[in-house]
Parts: sequence; structure tokens; C-alpha cells
Amino acid sequence: MPERRKVLLTGAAGRIGTAFRERFHDAYSFRLVDRREIDRPGGHEVVLGDLADLEFARQVCAGIDTVIHLAADPNAHATFYGSLLAMNVIATYNVFHAAHEAGCRRVIFASSIHAVNAHPLDVQIHPDQPVRPGDVYGATKVWGEALGSYFADRLGLSCIALRIGAVGHPERLLESDDPRLLAVFISYRDLTHLIERCVEAPDSIRFRIYQGVSDNTYKRMSIENARHEIGYEPQDNAFEITSKAQLRRIPPNSPDV
Repeated sequence: MPERRKVLLTGAAGRIGTAFRERFHDAYSFRLVDRREIDRPGGHEVVLGDLADLEFARQVCAGIDTVIHLAADPNAHATFYGSLLAMNVIATYNVFHAAHEAGCRRVIFASSIHAVNAHPLDVQIHPDQPVRPGDVYGATKVWGEALGSYFADRLGLSCIALRIGAVGHPERLLESDDPRLLAVFISYRDLTHLIERCVEAPDSIRFRIYQGVSDNTYKRMSIENARHEIGYEPQDNAFEITSKAQLRRIPPNSPDV
């Protein structure tokens, strides 16, 4: 049996990190990193610390094949000096720098739809369109994408930036009254599959931006390059999920509206 990839998962205590490591528990040998305690690590290595410390980033990148960098402040209303500078800017640079020094194969950077969400709502966003962040949080994600491009093009470190939409369980769709959520929704099932496809993507990939939404009838962000290049096959459709739920709420003998 081939040796399992050694994968560094930062932000391992968060929602996405937890979903990914639980789904692919047996597929990879994880080094789980967070500032918080990590529940149910399942026998995988756990290291707690702050990635804004370069020496800590170097420590956790040592001996790693692939880095999945999820750690960040995900609050779109966070302030630059309050948390974004340390957690989203400095820590992200440290991870790229340490991964390059350690000879890691690839960094997968968790970007966000916030890097491009100031585009008009009637425009479908493609990876080759200009970035257009709608808040400072989104600007920090643009910074991470730019770092990935630099480390790939100039220093030879493979990088994939994932622009993640509104992630959640399908039940989240039924609790929201915002119709825009349908176009940006991505289920945990689809997102963890997309991350796995990025881990297993060919070594020939230097730098790519892939966009993470489910197979929604209308997609705010295009996923065509992820489909064709790395085999992303999303299973969920927010529009179908909500339509079926609404039909179940209609009594069987209701008159036509």
C-alpha cells in the first residue's frame, strides 16, 4: 500500500477543517494545527500555536507534502488591525514562506467569494476576471491569492487558491430569506470533495484559482475550469433543494395558485 500523503491542515478546529478531516480521515496522514483545542483528532498529530509566528509556521511545515491553509479570521466585518493583519495577512505569508523553505509540494489557500463579490450581481464571475473585493476581509483574500501566484511563478511552489462561497449544510438554505444565497451556496459534501481534488491535482499545476460553489442552477462563480482540470463533480444544487422543500410544505389537496 502506498504511503499516505502528509497533509498540514491549518484551521483544523474550524467548520471546514473539521468536515474535511472527518471525511478523509483514512486517506491522509494529517498534522492538525489551530490556536484552539481540536475535538476528536482521531489519532492524527495535533499542534497548537499561532501561525503569525514564523518559527511556529516553520515547525509545522517541516516534513509536509501538501498544506491546506484554512486558518484565518472569517468574519467579513473584522477590522484590519484588530485581527485581519495578524491572522489573514502575516500568518498567510508565513505559511507560504515556510512551505517553500520546507520543500512542500503544494499549498491550497482558502480564498473567498469576498475577493470578487463587488462585481455586479448579474455578472457571473470567472477566475480570469479582475479581483474586486467588497470589504477589507476580501482584500486580505486577494493578498493570499497574489502570494500564491508569486510563490508559484517565481519560487516554484505549486499553489491553488479556492474561492469558497457560502458553505453550509442544505438546511441552511431553508433558514435564510436571502435568495442570493442560492447562487453562492456550497455544501460541505461538495467543498470537501473540491479540496480533495486540489490535493490530488497533478504536480504540473503551478498556480490556479478554482471557485467553490455547488452545482446550483445559477452559479455566481463559474466552476468550469475546476470541472475540466481537476475533476470537480459537485452533487448538490441549492435551487433544487429549496424547491423540493417548498413542495413538501404544500398540502396534497391544495388548489393551484
